[in-house]
Amino acid sequence: MKKPVLTILQYLFYLGLGLFFVWLSVKDIGAGDWAAIKAAIGRSRQWLVFPAFCLLLLAHYSRALRWKILMEPLGYHPSNFNVFAAVMIGYLVNAAVPRLGEVMKCTLLARYEKTRVDKLVGTIVMERAVDVICLAVAFAAALVFQGEIIGKPIAERFSGLVQDGSGQLSVVKVLVLLLIVAGGIGLVLFLLRRFGHVNFVVKMKGVFAGIGHGLSSIRFIRQKGAFLLHTLLIWSLYLSGTTMGLYAFVETSHLGVNGGLTTLVLGSLGMVLTPGGIGAYPLLVGKLMKWYGLPENTIGVALGWLLWTVQTLVTLVGGLLCFAYLSHHNKNRRHESSRIVAP
Repeated sequence: MKKPVLTILQYLFYLGLGLFFVWLSVKDIGAGDWAAIKAAIGRSRQWLVFPAFCLLLLAHYSRALRWKILMEPLGYHPSNFNVFAAVMIGYLVNAAVPRLGEVMKCTLLARYEKTRVDKLVGTIVMERAVDVICLAVAFAAALVFQGEIIGKPIAERFSGLVQDGSGQLSVVKVLVLLLIVAGGIGLVLFLLRRFGHVNFVVKMKGVFAGIGHGLSSIRFIRQKGAFLLHTLLIWSLYLSGTTMGLYAFVETSHLGVNGGLTTLVLGSLGMVLTPGGIGAYPLLVGKLMKWYGLPENTIGVALGWLLWTVQTLVTLVGGLLCFAYLSHHNKNRRHESSRIVAP
């Protein structure tokens, strides 16, 4: 099958998945629930949307500066705006076609700066590897600080796998489960070796190898302190923006930073599942609010869609403005450079 056809099918699949999650998030909402959602939005602190927007936009700018740090060992020193514009336009494209945005932002930067796309791809892999680690750390922190909220429902769902009929821990079930896990890992490793020539397996190996290479490449960063600082700043701003959204609603304002942390973690998973998190993000946030004892079909839906809307607006507004100004900015740069060079 030709690559354009596969791309179209992939896009349709993710779009269909997103629409399916949208349907799941609103299918049980009745007329009374819609009225309650409208009332909750009406009494919310809507002015907090603006600072949340600014915090998330600042997080993207910090991400751009962090990406620039990764380019220094390659001898690239692009302008801050070009890097920021490439990041924002990449997010804009990703919202429509998953993963195409990563290629687009490397291509855009190579167009306006003296960079090579193939070398920039390596820095993207490194960024993603670090983000995976950060998300894992955030999830672990959420379990530590909000274990009773998110740990208990997860434990209840899987408790039957390791408990006997009386509700006690079953040693036999634990051993069987461990054997199944070990057998599954062994089977995967066998299949990777046996069918290593298959295109899908080759791509999977490339993904894991890329993550490992990305993490190992951190030692070549010259400004390690600045890289770590921007990484902490990015996720702190994500957390601040999400928590700001919780304070927007009277019903969720008591959840505070800990609630913002759990919302950030589950929301991030939603952003991975579908393009721009459409459907999946509000659905997971709504489920989380139910775990906090809040009505899922009213406050959960309202909060989930509010947070998703703010993040989507950041992508749309930031991406479109950067796209509109990018060419003009670089024309001015070339004009100023020619004036300096000219005798």
